[in-house]
Amino acid sequence: MEKWYRINDALLAAIDEHLQRLSEKKSRLDQRRPLSPSALERIKSELYLEWNHHSNAIEGNTLTLNETKVVLQDGLTIGGKSLREHLEIVGHNEAIAFVEQLAHPKYVLNGKDILELHNIIMHQVQKDIAGRIRNGAVRISGANFIPPAPHKVPELFDDMIYNIVSLNNTYHPILISALLHHRFVWIHPFFDGNGRVARLVMNLLLMSKGYPPAIILKEDRKKYYDALNKANHADYEKFFLLILQAAERSMNIYLGTFPDADHYDTISNIVSEPDVPYNSEYVSLLARRGKIDAYKEGKNWYTSKNAIKEYISGRKRVRKLK
Repeated sequence: MEKWYRINDALLAAIDEHLQRLSEKKSRLDQRRPLSPSALERIKSELYLEWNHHSNAIEGNTLTLNETKVVLQDGLTIGGKSLREHLEIVGHNEAIAFVEQLAHPKYVLNGKDILELHNIIMHQVQKDIAGRIRNGAVRISGANFIPPAPHKVPELFDDMIYNIVSLNNTYHPILISALLHHRFVWIHPFFDGNGRVARLVMNLLLMSKGYPPAIILKEDRKKYYDALNKANHADYEKFFLLILQAAERSMNIYLGTFPDADHYDTISNIVSEPDVPYNSEYVSLLARRGKIDAYKEGKNWYTSKNAIKEYISGRKRVRKLK
């Protein structure tokens, strides 16, 4: 089997602080489990709705978040929107339910479940290709590569699964799920629906390890595609960072339900506090690079005073060691 992933020590060092921060947050969440049924249902309802909306919007679906909610919760159709767009939302919602059903600590990734996820999201949209590996060539607009020839896809698909399963406990779960996501998109095993299935399977691995789903926002579509293109040349840093930030945003939503949660606000509001020594530009740079605890909502970055204080304390510790 080909070893297609290459993660060097320099890359691991660059994202180590971010990984440690997420692991610490997961420990905090685990200590509070089980969450109350009402709180858990509220969080899941919010996150799964966002997951459905953003994953479909990245692929061109024009239903808004509120329209997605109306379709799923009220069973209504939206005027001016195509039947396909409605069916994409409904199918993806069923796929999320299937992911939640599969996700448990002993879950082992397999091809049958991936094919079933594809079948679920595509069976109402394009039944003839649902759950079937492609048998023809495809091209991806804007990508810097041509997906493998169809006769190579089954072997590459099986090799991907073998490698990902063999990586269990070798790297952080978020890195393993990100590697799977990228490799899946590179193989492009289906004629359509590859991006949505890649994000579903990535989150299946994350949820099996006790992490909430990482939701890539539609506002980050260009950044997402650019990061995937870099990963095609074994440059994973931007893609790992994007997934880490998406996972941290979801983790913060869970932790935000507790009374002692940090107070997050826009960066411009945080830096206006008299005891914050940095300006907006610098804090925004730290947020984009994953150097501080921060997350993105739409086009705005949010952080907390504690995140700034922890960053300052970390810099002081480094200076003392030197």
